[in-house]
Amino acid sequence: MQTALCAFIAFVITALSGFWLIPYLKKLNFGQKILEIGPSWHKDKEGTPAMGGIMFIIGILAASCAAFFFLADAPETEKIRYGSGLVMALGYGVLGFIDDYTKIVRKQNEGLTAKQKFIGQVLLAVVFLIGLQLSGTLSTVLVIPFIGQIDIGLLYYPVAVFIIVGASNAVNLTDGIDGLCSSVTFVCACGFIVMAALLEHTGIGYMAAALAGGCAGYFLWNCHPARVFMGDTGSLFLGGMVCALAFGLNIPVILIFAGIVYVIETLSDIIQIGSYKLRKKRVFKMAPIHHHFELSGWSEWKIVIVFCLVGLCGAVLSILAVTAI
Repeated sequence: MQTALCAFIAFVITALSGFWLIPYLKKLNFGQKILEIGPSWHKDKEGTPAMGGIMFIIGILAASCAAFFFLADAPETEKIRYGSGLVMALGYGVLGFIDDYTKIVRKQNEGLTAKQKFIGQVLLAVVFLIGLQLSGTLSTVLVIPFIGQIDIGLLYYPVAVFIIVGASNAVNLTDGIDGLCSSVTFVCACGFIVMAALLEHTGIGYMAAALAGGCAGYFLWNCHPARVFMGDTGSLFLGGMVCALAFGLNIPVILIFAGIVYVIETLSDIIQIGSYKLRKKRVFKMAPIHHHFELSGWSEWKIVIVFCLVGLCGAVLSILAVTAI
């Protein structure tokens, strides 16, 4: 019941916030700028309010704070994982907000430089890991699904930072068409709800439920044709949340399955760039891969549905991996 309540609170607050936040963003003229290199029909979306991620950040944080009352009797380690994860996700959201706000002030689609954003992401990941280490809730044992466990010692820290920064950027790449990132993350969060229940990590289950509810409430406003975009404010926050869930279960590598869509999107970008630099030829019509399917004639709704089904397969694999641990 508590898990369902977390999802419900996040859903309702997120969905209702659209009635005041979207008109307010329009009033401030916080519209999205569309890159010239994107699909030509995306130009029709220019001016759609950005920074809509604030909607589900409010909803998810409200539900997560309410869940602290349910964790009154939980072990301290559970509370620390829970709180640290939320702080990291919020930090990523603030970083995304700065990036979005800079774009709006400059009236272009370039905010923070890649270097500035990367440094911010690394610092937030390091602070998160230091917090877990000082609290005694961090293990250097890397759990590899379907293979086993290996203690990699100090190497765990750079690997963990790589996973956090890589995953947050992967979620950011997935935010490219109406409803895609929020729907895929909803499926991912549902997978984490089941995994948390199997591993008896109650707090992580509450967090995953809040994430699922927030994404569902936001999807009502972001499904095609989108009335608001989440911006980096939202996508980086979602990336931080997904990482917080994986590290909260002490299985960060599970993101390979649970976040399979994010992985595919990132790989398509890497393959496209690598192929062009080495061979001066493109593998895809456009990267990330959701744009390839757009240019192949797929509707935005079809892409969202197919990618969610792929995400569902990944979620099932991640659950099977957890049961095998």
